[in-house]
Amino acid sequence: MGRVSRRAFAVAALSAFTMMPQASAAPGRRGGTPDSEMRGVWIATVANRDWPSKSGLSAAQQRAELLTHLDTAAGNRLNTVFFQVRPTADAMWPSPYEPWSQYLTGTQGKDPGWDPLGTAVEEAHARGLQLHAWFNPYRVAVHADPSRLAASHPARENPDWVVTYGGKLFYNPGLPEVRAFVEDAMLDAVAKYPVDGFHFDDYFYPYPVAGQTFDDDAAYDEHGGGFPDRAAWRRDNIDRLVRETADRVKEVRPGARFGISPFGVWRNAGTDPLGSDTTAGVETYDDLHADTRKWVREGWIDYIVPQLYWNIGFAPADYAKLLPWWAEAARDSSTQLYVGEALYKAGDPAQPAAWQQTGELSRHLTLAGEYPQVRGHVYFAAKDVAADRIGAMARVVADHYGQPAPPPR
Repeated sequence: MGRVSRRAFAVAALSAFTMMPQASAAPGRRGGTPDSEMRGVWIATVANRDWPSKSGLSAAQQRAELLTHLDTAAGNRLNTVFFQVRPTADAMWPSPYEPWSQYLTGTQGKDPGWDPLGTAVEEAHARGLQLHAWFNPYRVAVHADPSRLAASHPARENPDWVVTYGGKLFYNPGLPEVRAFVEDAMLDAVAKYPVDGFHFDDYFYPYPVAGQTFDDDAAYDEHGGGFPDRAAWRRDNIDRLVRETADRVKEVRPGARFGISPFGVWRNAGTDPLGSDTTAGVETYDDLHADTRKWVREGWIDYIVPQLYWNIGFAPADYAKLLPWWAEAARDSSTQLYVGEALYKAGDPAQPAAWQQTGELSRHLTLAGEYPQVRGHVYFAAKDVAADRIGAMARVVADHYGQPAPPPR
């Protein structure tokens, strides 16, 4: 099957769009009762995507913006926030391992004068919201210049840990010492704060860049013995990160849940008969070396939130085809399934016609209600919940969130 680029997903003409019935207003999607379900929102800090709105704001301004996002989540009857606390091998809390994030003050390593993660946990709980700390394990910088990192940054002190790829800096997942370090750095937050969850996004090995090679030759030569090929070794490196992190979260904070939000396509059916009826340009198993289906089937993680960021009827990656595929993957497993929803696309003129309709996301929830494995939804992202450009979030709330609901446990 032909492969479609990620950019093509955003700009391709709508194909075979299928209208779903309008969602009926109901207090709950299962039996008309407000059962437990995930109603989440991501608060992205990388590049000041959602928060803070720009770097260099005062501590009081940053805090006020953060509390507004929490109030907005609660006001939309959401119950969980996924707060990005380690966007680029840095920290949104006072960490002994890594510098303060540049997205706070504009200068990596500069103390912002307050504790964003500590405040976020306390204030989320005060509003009846759970808080999952969201970490990016291997991304070091969204540029390729190590000299721009804080002088004490571990990537500068250990340059052999770093791979430059696609104009960015990454820690090398193939080095056991890197894996141990990033686990230590992330678990510091879990040990210090009463977070309700530990969350990874979709970045493991980086998304492929045409014409470039991720140079891990030395690590493969040293550690890749016994594997049939480099891809199998890379998948094992990510499997180890997932298993070890899961074990350590349970040790450090037994009540916290561990979950991952991968790109929405494991493999296309044209690649693997177990794959989905899609022709996606990225497959996590092959391109990011993340065997997301195995993690679910083996019960290594407590929950998974595949990013099903396409509309119903979008031919290369149809929401209506991916949803049942993931429901089947989660069937009879101990891993709970939530669905990542592309609220950011609603009303974006660059998106297909379906995303110009206020009811597209509501139709997603109506469809998901037919699959008992789906335990809720998470929306990307916070500034889009606040802006609600064409009322898509308000429509979801009106149609599906008539009553508050506790998150699944």
